[in-house]
Amino acid sequence: MRCLLKSGRVYQNGAFIAADVMIEKGKVARIASSISPRLGDRVLDFSHCFIIPGFVDVHVHLREPGFIYKETIETGTMAAARGGYTTVCSMPNLMPAPDTREHLQLQLDAIKKSARVQVLPYGCITMGQKGRGQMVDFTGLAPYVCGFSDDGKGVQEAELMELAMRAIKKTGKVLAAHCEDESLLRGGYIHDGPYARKYGHAGICSESETAQVKRDLALAARIGCKYHVCHVSAKETVAAIREAKKAGVDVTCETAPHYLLLTDMDMIDDGRFKMNPPLREAADRDALIEGILDGTVDMIATDHAPHSDPEKTRGLRASLMGVVGLESAFRVLHTRLVEGKKILSMERLVELMCIQPRTRFGIEGGLSKGQRADIAVIDPGEEGVIDPAAFLSMGRATPFEGWKTRGDVVMTMAGGKIVYQK
Repeated sequence: MRCLLKSGRVYQNGAFIAADVMIEKGKVARIASSISPRLGDRVLDFSHCFIIPGFVDVHVHLREPGFIYKETIETGTMAAARGGYTTVCSMPNLMPAPDTREHLQLQLDAIKKSARVQVLPYGCITMGQKGRGQMVDFTGLAPYVCGFSDDGKGVQEAELMELAMRAIKKTGKVLAAHCEDESLLRGGYIHDGPYARKYGHAGICSESETAQVKRDLALAARIGCKYHVCHVSAKETVAAIREAKKAGVDVTCETAPHYLLLTDMDMIDDGRFKMNPPLREAADRDALIEGILDGTVDMIATDHAPHSDPEKTRGLRASLMGVVGLESAFRVLHTRLVEGKKILSMERLVELMCIQPRTRFGIEGGLSKGQRADIAVIDPGEEGVIDPAAFLSMGRATPFEGWKTRGDVVMTMAGGKIVYQK
C-alpha cells in the first residue's frame, strides 16, 4: 500500500517547504507541492506539522545482550521510535562485548529479531572493552559495525590509541572516543564544582576529559583517521576541538541535551542527575551552546543509558551513572532552545539531530526521492510533561522529569513502516 503524507512542512535541503510526500515500497517516491491520492492509498493529513528525516542517535546503550533487566533491543527501539529516531548506534558495553565476530553476532541476531528501528552496532576498540590491552580485529568487524568505540572506558595508553587509529583508518570507519583519563578521577562521581564543594561530594575534574581529547587530537592530526569525541561536557574540550578543526583535523563531536540545558547547580541528591561525564558549570553549558552555534559541536546524541530502579535510587554517591534520553531529547531541546530562548531554529535542530550524524557516519535513509523512508512527523504545538512512568524504555531516570514541553513527535516511519503513532 502507498502512503501519502499531506499538507506538511517538509524539510528539504536545509529549509521547510509546503509539500506532500508519497511513500511507496518503503521508499520516498515523490515530494511535490500537491499530490493527488489514488484509490487505495493511505492518506495522513499533517497540516501544521513538520515532516523531517528521522532522527539519528549515534550514542545509545541498548543493554542486550547481557543486561536485559535494564533494557532490551525491543524496548530501547520502541523508545527510539517514540522519540522520532529511525536509526540508533548501539554502544559496546555489553556481555559479551562485541570484540569478535562471534560475540557481535549475538547482538546482530537480537537486532534482527526485535528492533523496531534501524540499529547499527559499534565494535570495541580493545578486547573485553577494557580501554587497555589487546586491540580487536578491526578488519574482521568493520563490515558489520558503524564504527569502533570503548565507550564507558577511555583508551588509557597513547601508544595503544595510536595503533588503533592507524588500524581503524584502513577500514574507513569512525573511531568514537570516550575520553576519560582514569588517573585524574580520584574517586569523583559528580563534577568538581560549586555543588560538590557545597554538599561535600567527591568531584570529577574537567581535565579528566580534556586531557585525553588533546592527546587524541594530536594523534589524529598526524594519522588522519575519522575521529569523533563522545559526550563533550567541558568548555576546555570545546576550545580544543575548535582549534583542531581550524587546523584541519578530521574531528567531529557530540554533546547531549542534559549538558546543553542543565548545570551542576540544577542537581539534587538523586541518581537521575548522575551521568558520565557529569553535569558541569554554567560556563561549560554556555561554551557548548556557543560550539553548536559556530559549528564546533557537530551533533546532539542522547547517551541513552538505562539502569534498573534499584541502581538509580541510591542518591548521587551510590547510584550508577547514566540517564535515559530517547523519549525526551527532542521535546526538551525544542521547548528550551527553539521555542523558548530561540537560540536554535527548527532547521538547525534537524541538522544536529539527523543530517550531520547521517553524514559523519555514512548512514543512508531520510527524506529524498529514492531513499529509504525514515521519517518523523513533529507537531510543534503539542504540549506535554516529561513523565518517566509513561516511557516505553525500561529506564526511568531522567533529569528532565516533570518538565513541561511544547513540540512532540506524532508519527515515526522506519523503512516506510509506521513504527510509532501518537
